[in-house]
Amino acid sequence: MNPEEIMLKYEQYINPSSTRLFRFMGLSSVEARAEGWTITDTEGKEFIDCLGGFGMFAVGHKHPKVVEAVERELHNMPMCGKVLFNEPAALLAEKLAEITPGDLQYNFFCNSGTEAVEGCLKVARLATGRKRFVAAHNAFHGKTFGSLTATGRDMYRDPFKPLLDGFVHVPYNDVAALEAAVDKDTAAVILEPVQGEGGINVPADGYMKQAEIIAHKHGALLIADEVQTGIGRTGTWFGVDYDGAKPDLMAVAKALGGGIMPIGSVIGTEAAWKGLIEAPFLHTSTFGGGQMACAAGLATLQVIEEENLLQRSAETGAYFKKGIDAIAKEFPQVIKEVRGRGMMIGMDLAKEGAGGMLMALMIDQHIIVAYTLNNPKVIRIEPPLIMPISVVDHVLEVLQSCIKQVADAIDDL
Repeated sequence: MNPEEIMLKYEQYINPSSTRLFRFMGLSSVEARAEGWTITDTEGKEFIDCLGGFGMFAVGHKHPKVVEAVERELHNMPMCGKVLFNEPAALLAEKLAEITPGDLQYNFFCNSGTEAVEGCLKVARLATGRKRFVAAHNAFHGKTFGSLTATGRDMYRDPFKPLLDGFVHVPYNDVAALEAAVDKDTAAVILEPVQGEGGINVPADGYMKQAEIIAHKHGALLIADEVQTGIGRTGTWFGVDYDGAKPDLMAVAKALGGGIMPIGSVIGTEAAWKGLIEAPFLHTSTFGGGQMACAAGLATLQVIEEENLLQRSAETGAYFKKGIDAIAKEFPQVIKEVRGRGMMIGMDLAKEGAGGMLMALMIDQHIIVAYTLNNPKVIRIEPPLIMPISVVDHVLEVLQSCIKQVADAIDDL
C-alpha cells in the first residue's frame, strides 16, 4: 500500500483533521522500520530521530537486548494470568526500588504515563485521607480525567469540564506560591522535575527539594511525575536526583519499556502504600505487569547501566545544548532561549509561527523534531541517549541552516 492510500485511511478512519495538519507540516511519510536513532520510511528515506517518541526511545529504536528479552517472553508466556506470580514483574519491581531515590519501594505496573499519574493521585488520597492537590501552571500530567485535572493548560481542560474537585494550580518554580497553597487539607503536591510539554522549563536548583519539605511540613505527599524526565533522560536516573529530592510517590513510563513495550509504574514508599497494603485490590489493571512489558523494562535498565547511558546522556546533552546555544547567539531574532538538562533540550523561539516553520524545515532535511504541546514556540530535542557525537554534529549543522532560513523569513511570520 502506498503512502497516499495509508494517509487516506487515516483521514477516513482515524482523524481527518490531524492527518491534514501532518500533511501540511511535511509529515507525509509512512514509517516502515527503525533502528538506533534512525527511522526509515516505506520509500527508503532515512530520518534522524531527535524527538525520540517524546522521550520513549531512550535506548534507541529496537535495541537488540530489549527485543531479545521481549521475544523470549513472547514464546513462554506473553501476558500474565493475574492469579499466579510472574518473575519479570518481581525482578523489575526490585530493580526500580534499587534505583529510585529515598525510600521508594512498592510498584504498581500499568500501561502508560497518564495511568501512572492516576495511580499516584489515588494512592495519595488513600494514604492521607485528604482530597486536595497542588499542581503547577503549564504542567502536563496526561489526558485522562484525574491527570487532566492536574494538567495546567486550559486548552486541554476546558472542553471536558467539570473535572475533579480539589485541584489548585500555582506558578511553576515559585517556592513562595507553593508554600502559600499547601495546607492541612492537601493530599499531595504533584510536579515535574522539568516541565516537558510546558516548554522544557527547568526550575531553579533545589526547587524539587523545597517542594518535598513544604509538602511534608503540612503532612502532604510529594508526587514526582517522571514520565518524561525519568529513566536517564536528564542525565541521571530520575529528574529529582538533580536536587536530591525524595518523593513519596513517583510516576514513570515512556522510556521504561525500551521503545518496545508500553509500560508505566506507580512507585511509592511504605507509608504512601499503606492503603493498598491494607486493601490491595482497590486499584488493579488487567494488562499491567505483563511478562513482555516487565521483561522490556528490566532489559532497558540493564542496557542503561551496561552502556553507561546516564553519563552519555549528561555529556552528549551538554554538548548538544552548547551547540544550540552557539546558534542562538548567532540568531537571537529566532531563538530567545535554550533550556534543558541532559538529552532533554528546548529551543524557545522568539516569534509565533516560527516553531511550525522550523519543524517543517528540519523534517524536510530528514531530521524529526516537534514542538511542545503546551508551548508551540518551543522546539524540543529528545533523541535516543545512544546518539553519537558525529550525528549530533550533523544535526547542529542542519539546524543552523534551517534557523538561518527562519531568520530570513521571520518578518513575514
